[in-house]
Amino acid sequence: MNIGQVAAASGVPAKTIRYYEEIGLVAPAPRQRNGYRRYGEVDLHTLRFIRHARRLGFSVNQVRELLALWRDRRRASGDVKRLALAKIGEIDRKIGELAALRRSLLDLAERCHGDDRPHCPILDALAGATAPPMDNRERTADGGNRDGGQGSGMRHERRSGNRRLPA
Repeated sequence: MNIGQVAAASGVPAKTIRYYEEIGLVAPAPRQRNGYRRYGEVDLHTLRFIRHARRLGFSVNQVRELLALWRDRRRASGDVKRLALAKIGEIDRKIGELAALRRSLLDLAERCHGDDRPHCPILDALAGATAPPMDNRERTADGGNRDGGQGSGMRHERRSGNRRLPA
């Protein structure tokens, strides 16, 4: 099989196969006299193995370990299980992080009226509770606006603990 054929049969793009060869994840395919790579059934099975492992979320280095275990007929299945359980732990941590993000966003969305009023708790939370309100003009050091006007003349302040800080 040439690279296009093995790519189609394995579900791994040709560019990715070349990358895997470059980083040593798979052995470089022997070349024919015309310079084309030639792949066999073992290469096809290896690429399918890699594709399945990557779809399960294993990193390239973890796939490298799994390939070594797959090729070692005297391996201990406990070593394979250890890698799988470690991946499950990573997935569980990510699920926890995503669940916390979801709860935070849901709380913000529930506090937002979602109407024509300009006040938005979502934007307030993103800006931080102590951030001064923004207008479309940048303030200069003397309290004026970058556009030359003095605006409302009001000085914005923010609080840090019990102290007032200039904006």
